[in-house]
Amino acid sequence: MKVNYKWVGTQLLRLALLALVIPAFYAGPWGVAAYAAGAAGAVLYAQSGHGLQASYGLQANTLTNLIPTLYEALDVVSRELVGFISAVARNSTVDRVAVNQPVNIPVVPPIVGGNITPGATPPSDGDQVFGNVVMTISKSRYWPVRWTGEEQRQVGFTGLQQSIAVQQFAQAFRAATNEIEADLGALYVLASRGFGTAGTAPFATNADFSDFAGVLRILDDNGAPGDRQLVLGSAAIANVRGKQSLLFKANESGTQDLLRRGVLGQVEGLDVHNSTLGTKTVVKGTGAAYTSTAAGFAVGTVDIPLITGSGTIVAGDNVTFAGDTNIYVVKTGIAAPGTITINEPGLRVAIPASATALTVGTGGTRNMAFSRSAIQLATRAPALPEGGDMADDRQMITDPVTGLSFEVSLYRQYRQLKYEVAIAWGQQMVAPRHACNLLG
Repeated sequence: MKVNYKWVGTQLLRLALLALVIPAFYAGPWGVAAYAAGAAGAVLYAQSGHGLQASYGLQANTLTNLIPTLYEALDVVSRELVGFISAVARNSTVDRVAVNQPVNIPVVPPIVGGNITPGATPPSDGDQVFGNVVMTISKSRYWPVRWTGEEQRQVGFTGLQQSIAVQQFAQAFRAATNEIEADLGALYVLASRGFGTAGTAPFATNADFSDFAGVLRILDDNGAPGDRQLVLGSAAIANVRGKQSLLFKANESGTQDLLRRGVLGQVEGLDVHNSTLGTKTVVKGTGAAYTSTAAGFAVGTVDIPLITGSGTIVAGDNVTFAGDTNIYVVKTGIAAPGTITINEPGLRVAIPASATALTVGTGGTRNMAFSRSAIQLATRAPALPEGGDMADDRQMITDPVTGLSFEVSLYRQYRQLKYEVAIAWGQQMVAPRHACNLLG
């Protein structure tokens, strides 16, 4: 007799499934759900840790269950010292463009007045040549978090899933915010001028606010608008907290915020921020013995040809000219005699028509003071193709402190889950005259 193995296999499978009916109902919700799925393997999976993994959302089809974990991770990161991100302006026009697609931000030149002379017709003037600053979304980045089934099993019964998940996403958010913070701090090379002594942390003398006054003078002289920010590195912050007693004596400062809570707040119209990653430690160029040409250069000049001398003058170097105490920041340097460009508004004191010695300042930390509108930060979610990609779910998570919105995506792969924390951004110093460096 010929045996119908297909029929026998079908009957055996039915018996196996029938045998699972009663255990499924006694196994609780997971057993019922698994039996309804019609797979014995799903029953075993549900009874062997699937429910435990659900406790922190790492197996979910959507990211809904994971949102509390994501916000807990953001709460950890938002306490880190990322002062630039909260101090700069957000640009709402650049976030519509593709990565590396330039956007021209117009710069209006000064207007020159004229004398009134009565006549039949008004003067035919008022034309202007507008400059522009180019800004792009320059980076589109992600930070992955991945779990395999075996890895979930290893921690499934330890009770550490929630803690591990929070720490993983905290590291992802931390890496993202730190990279953005570092990019913003690198804009010191485009600040108008510098103030202070390079190599010496500011605010080192008790009850001496000269460093506050010095950067405010530069901003005032350059016509910087309000909403002014001061981002300091850890050495400067330590001096403010430890030596500036006028700020932490409640009877003199009018507040207990610094004394009790360590909050710096506002000093002389500057909102003070702390940034350990944004404030840069700079190594100066090797340039020495350079002089200007004998052509003479008027106030406002930004391109200055240099002769004699040797070595490099690099972008971000501080330079001074004999007879002028202003510290200028180099925008474009040289590796041999040639023309350097300093940031706008250029020279504050004219260089005479004779060879004038140039000195390259020392390195050190570059704290920054600026009007909020001087530095623009544009962020958005990384672009998706029409119709989407392979992600099973996406959520936008906004950090309530920095205001940054991160895209969190879930990809269900072969025996593993992958999460991505992603953001695209670009930054630009759109008004160098409204920013300056506080040297340290």
